[in-house]
Amino acid sequence: MAEINATFGPEVNATILDSPAGTSMGAVILSLVFLLGFPGNLFVIWSILARARKQSVTTLIILNLAIADGSLMALSPFFIVYLGMKTWVFGNVMCKVLFYLCLLNMYASIHLIMLMSVYRLVAVLWPQRLGLITGRKTVLRVLTVLWVLAMVASIPAAIFREVRVKNQVSVCDSFHDKDGDTVIQYMLELVLGFFIPYGIIVVSYICILRRIQKTRFGRRIRSEKLILAIVLTFCLFWLPYYIIDMVQVASALCPDGTTQATLEKIWKTYRAVTSSIAFMSSCANPVLYFFAGKSYIRREGLAFMARLFEGTGVDSANRKSRQNSQNSREKDRDADAVMLKEKDPDSVTNSSSGKPVKNGK
Repeated sequence: MAEINATFGPEVNATILDSPAGTSMGAVILSLVFLLGFPGNLFVIWSILARARKQSVTTLIILNLAIADGSLMALSPFFIVYLGMKTWVFGNVMCKVLFYLCLLNMYASIHLIMLMSVYRLVAVLWPQRLGLITGRKTVLRVLTVLWVLAMVASIPAAIFREVRVKNQVSVCDSFHDKDGDTVIQYMLELVLGFFIPYGIIVVSYICILRRIQKTRFGRRIRSEKLILAIVLTFCLFWLPYYIIDMVQVASALCPDGTTQATLEKIWKTYRAVTSSIAFMSSCANPVLYFFAGKSYIRREGLAFMARLFEGTGVDSANRKSRQNSQNSREKDRDADAVMLKEKDPDSVTNSSSGKPVKNGK
């Protein structure tokens, strides 16, 4: 153990492994989430790539969301081992890499959901401008920028995470020489991963629902329900994690005393559990898709999910709306023609010349 101390530095104080009950519960939750979420997200990715006839903007966003969630699920066995054994056995480099990838996929997921919300907002409030942002190249560029920003924002996880020793147990955690470092790291996580994206999502859906109530957008409510369910589910599972972030920031800002000790005990006790609950959001989306697409299963078989995504695309709905408008205009023209004939029943049109001929002359 002396060699471990020399390698990984001095012993540390507060860590998530200080709560045996929390780590055990976290390991159980992560195991269930992995068994459900990993194959579920792989099925979503396969459905879109292999079975979708046309990849709309909504479908591309859902594809990237499934990639982010599936990647997070692929990392979960490492954390199951960590929480189950209550010691880190994968070395310092893997400590930094794994937590960096976790934060990357977390940022990507919430910003993809934010992008989906903004896209729905534009489709409902300014449908005439939708064509400016639905080009495949434009969408791919936006998605690329989003992933790059997520990569940059996740760098603090690689900087601050490292393996140290507490009570002869190796721990992979965020360690800071000063409380100011803790505040900077977790406040950055709160601002970029919670306040900004959630604020945009809430404002977007308030505007969408107000417009739906005022105009004849009722036919879109079914697809809006699925997207809204994705947003609310993500918020529900990640909110406890961000609350613990706030508690840890408050603990770092508090002077030493009873309050500081209480806050530190709270985040140490619940960090492992809330992190595991946050992982549940990555397995929830395939479940939502399954229940939303039940009506397609008998008719489409394994392609039911691809048909579901095609049916929830806003651009698809707009094409149907334009087609209905065109059909309506054609019906109006036919009605006008009938009315003209009724006004002058003796008037017919010569099919070759197009000139009206009266009384057969």
